[in-house]
Amino acid sequence: MISTKTKEKLVRDDAKYGANSSQAQADRKDLHQDRVDRNRDQKDINHDKRDLKSGPQRPESRRARFEPRPHDRKADVKDLHNDKKDLHKDRKDRNKDQKDINKDKRDLHKDRADLRRDRTHK
Repeated sequence: MISTKTKEKLVRDDAKYGANSSQAQADRKDLHQDRVDRNRDQKDINHDKRDLKSGPQRPESRRARFEPRPHDRKADVKDLHNDKKDLHKDRKDRNKDQKDINKDKRDLHKDRADLRRDRTHK
């Protein structure tokens, strides 16, 4: 996840240097890394779901195939829920970051339009 300092830095750098500055680009790179992490988390969730549905892959004996393994299932379910919580937080952060980036782009566009208007009126 992008830390609060990084988010604030992105907004500050966009305002100070423009949306295409190297600082803003570096923050966007961090945002991309967050997306990669979120996708990796989603793959883990999907893998956990498959494990829960399929059960043990190769039981040691015929009897083991029919015996429930509550500890393993409980741990898998707990991991699945924790992954979902993390994914939700990552999505929330990513959406906020994207909104900030879009707002900065709108502000930059307005500033450029004002500059063009000022140049033509002088």
